[in-house]
Amino acid sequence: MDEAKAFEKLSMTALQRLTTTAFKAATKTPIVVVLDNVRSMHNVGSVFRTCDGFAIEKIYLCGFTPQPPHRDIQKTALGATETVTWQYVEHTKNIVQQLKNEGYLIYAVEQVTNSIMLQNLPISNQKIGVVFGNEVDGVSNDVLPLCNAAIEIPQLGTKHSLNVSVAAGIVLWQLFEQYLSSQKVQP
Repeated sequence: MDEAKAFEKLSMTALQRLTTTAFKAATKTPIVVVLDNVRSMHNVGSVFRTCDGFAIEKIYLCGFTPQPPHRDIQKTALGATETVTWQYVEHTKNIVQQLKNEGYLIYAVEQVTNSIMLQNLPISNQKIGVVFGNEVDGVSNDVLPLCNAAIEIPQLGTKHSLNVSVAAGIVLWQLFEQYLSSQKVQP
């Protein structure tokens, strides 16, 4: 058996994290996130923090999705609302159509017929938009037909879905990892 290894937590200096100014100027992962009527401020804050971690291009907050600044968003975002570019758009379908017109492939994260299991998603070098839906109702029925495809996260348990912020973390990690591999880049 191997000897016990000593681990020392890395400091912020050792992690070489960017300043807010440097982050805003840095090259971003060509992925945008669309939050379609996500109701929980904590979920919104968590998605902001995940988007910061993967240097996501932008977040669109749609419908009744809460917007910064708000104490409950900040509680989980830990400042990511200051680093990640975001915009409020009243109607999700409007921004989805605009993104498609700008050349983005749009994926709904939803359990629907003909969905693509996340691990089987063929990633090209095209810009991607990912739509995450409401905690109860999922992606809006008027938005689904506008998407190029739907991504599903494989699950084996008894629950039919994951929390939206957890789903965002899983999907964005998979897309980020594939982006890094395609670019031959190491973080």
